[in-house]
Amino acid sequence: MQNNNKRIAKNTLMLYFRQILILLVSLYTVRIVLNILGIEDYGIYTVVGGIVAFFSFLSGTMASATQRFFSFALGQNDSERLKKTFTVNWLIYGGIAIVALILLETVGLWFVNEQLKVPPERFESVRWIYHFSILTFIATILTTPFMSIIIAHEDMQIYAYVSIIEAIMKLSAVFLLKSVTWDKLELYGMLLFAVSIINAIIYIAICTGKYTECQFRHFYWDKGLLHEIMGFTGWTLFGQITSVARNQAVTIMLNQVFNPVIVAARAIAVNITGHINMFSNNFNVGLSPPIIKLYAANNKKEMFLLIYNGSKITFFLMWVFALPLFLEMDIILKIWLKNPPFEAVLFTRLALVEVLINSISLPIGTTARAPGKMKVYELTLGSIQIVIFIVSWFVLAMGGLAYSVFVIAIIANLVMFAVRLLIVRKLITLSLNSFFRQVLFPISMVILFSVTPSLMVYLFLPKTIVFTIILVLLSIIITCASMYFLGFNKQEQEKIRHIIKSKIYKYFRCY
Repeated sequence: MQNNNKRIAKNTLMLYFRQILILLVSLYTVRIVLNILGIEDYGIYTVVGGIVAFFSFLSGTMASATQRFFSFALGQNDSERLKKTFTVNWLIYGGIAIVALILLETVGLWFVNEQLKVPPERFESVRWIYHFSILTFIATILTTPFMSIIIAHEDMQIYAYVSIIEAIMKLSAVFLLKSVTWDKLELYGMLLFAVSIINAIIYIAICTGKYTECQFRHFYWDKGLLHEIMGFTGWTLFGQITSVARNQAVTIMLNQVFNPVIVAARAIAVNITGHINMFSNNFNVGLSPPIIKLYAANNKKEMFLLIYNGSKITFFLMWVFALPLFLEMDIILKIWLKNPPFEAVLFTRLALVEVLINSISLPIGTTARAPGKMKVYELTLGSIQIVIFIVSWFVLAMGGLAYSVFVIAIIANLVMFAVRLLIVRKLITLSLNSFFRQVLFPISMVILFSVTPSLMVYLFLPKTIVFTIILVLLSIIITCASMYFLGFNKQEQEKIRHIIKSKIYKYFRCY
C-alpha cells in the first residue's frame, strides 16, 4: 500500500505540474484565438468541432476499454496477454478510424451542408474547418492505444512531457495564426491537424522503443480476447454515445435555437471548467491503473482505501481552484478575454457546479470498470444522459433560457452520482456507510468552512483587480486550511506533515 501511495503521489505531482502549464498555455491560447477569430467565428468553430466530437465516443469507448485490459494484464503479470491485448486493440482502432471517416464524410457532411446555421459568407470556411477537424480526429484515434499503454504502465512523466509539448505546439500555432494573412478559421484548423500528426508520431516512437508489446515484431492474436474486449466495449459504447449526445448535441441545439454568441459563451464555460476539471481527471488517471490492478490481484482492502481517498482528494484538487473562480468569475473573464460574451459568467459558474459534483464520482466510475460487467452501469447512466438531452430540448422548445441546460445537467449529475454509488456497491460490495463517513462528510465540512469566510470577504471587498487577487489568495489559503484540518484524518495529516518536512529538509540540504 505504501508503494502504491508513493507512486500515485509521484504521478499526481507530475500530472498536476503538467496541468498547471497546460492550463496557463490553454487559457492564453483561447484569449488570442477569440480575439483573432472574433466571437462569431469562434462560435462557428465550436459548433463544427462539436459535430466531429460527436463521434468521439468511438475513440473514447476504446480508450476506456484499452486502459482497463492493459492494467488488468499488468496486474496479473501476464506479458503474453498484454501483447495480445495491444495487437487486438490496435486492429480495433484501425477499424474505428475507417468507420469514423465514413460516417463523418457522409452523415456529418450532410448535416454541415444542410442543417448547420452559419452566415452564408463563412460557409466555404466551415467546410474547410470541418475536413481538417475530421483529419485531426482520425490522428487522435490512432494515437490513443499508445497513450493508454503509457498510462497503464504508470509512466506519467512521459505522458506529462508529451502533453506539455503538445500544448506548446498549439500555442505556437496561435502565434503563427496572428502573422499569416490567410482565412484565420481555415488556417487554425490546418495548424491543429499538423499538431495532432506530430503528437501521434511522438507517442508511437516512444512506445515502440520502450515497450515490447508495442514493437510489432510478432503478430499476436486471440479471438476470445477480441470477444471479451468487444463485449466490454459494447456497453461502454452506449455510455459514451449518450455522454457525447449530452454535451455536443446540446451545443448544436443551442446553435439552432439561439445564435453563435450564445454558443461561444457555452464554449468558454466548457473550456474553463474542462481545464479545471483536468486537475481531478489527472489524479484519476494516476489512480485508475492501481485500482484495476488491485482488483485483478483480489486485494479489496487496499482498493477500498484508494477509492475513499481518491474520491475525496479528486474533489479537493478541483475545489481549491473552483471556489475563487466562482466568486470572481466576472472580473477574471474580463481580464482574460477583455470582452467576453455576457452570458459566459453565469454559464461558467453553473458549469463549475456540474463538474464539481461529477469529480467525486470519478474513482467510482473507474472502479465500476474493474470487474468488466458494464451492462447495468452503462445502460442506467446512459439512459439518464438521454433524459438530459430530451428535457433540455423540451425546455428550450417551450421558451426556456439558455442557462436552463446547465441547471438540468446539475440535477442529473446529482442523480447519476447516487446511481453510481448504488451500482458499484453491488459490483464490489462497497460500503455506502464508509463512503459517506470517509468521503462525503469531510467534503461537506470543507465546503461549509471555506465558502462562508470566503463569501464574507467577497461581499465586503471592493471590486478591483488588486482586491480580486487578494480574495483569490485568501480563498486558496482558507480552502487549504479547511482541507487539512477538516478534510483529512489524523493519520493523513501526519503523512502530509512528514512529506512537507522531508521536502523542506531535502531543499535546505541541497544548499
